[in-house]
Amino acid sequence: MSFTASARSIDGTLRHEIDVNGRHTIITDEPESVGGTDTAPAPHELLAATLASCVSTMIVLYARRHDWHLGDVHVDVVYDADTSPRHVDIEVHLPEGLTGEQADRLKRVADTCPVRRALEAGFAFEERLEFDPPQALHA
Repeated sequence: MSFTASARSIDGTLRHEIDVNGRHTIITDEPESVGGTDTAPAPHELLAATLASCVSTMIVLYARRHDWHLGDVHVDVVYDADTSPRHVDIEVHLPEGLTGEQADRLKRVADTCPVRRALEAGFAFEERLEFDPPQALHA
């Protein structure tokens, strides 16, 4: 299964509109300290958001299939981009009242998050530079 995302700068700024699979749009921006307007998350901030959402989704999907009423599931992810290798802390907050067996199962389910598995597996990159037809440069 492949996924596609296309980013376009908005009016030549650091704000970008990202089309995801032709169905959804995400906006990113950069902090003012690097010339952005800080009106949306920076692209690297989305990594933590994607992982938190994926882990939470896997837990909720599993619980629904087993008719476990968890209520709200809360997942915190801290991503440290200044380490090598990169470091990620994932904290899953589950409601009280689960058995030890249920909690252990949900921990194993959280570990199966596709985003986590992709990050753990690593990536191979292919990158090409394509030149679009020339546009008039603004003086």
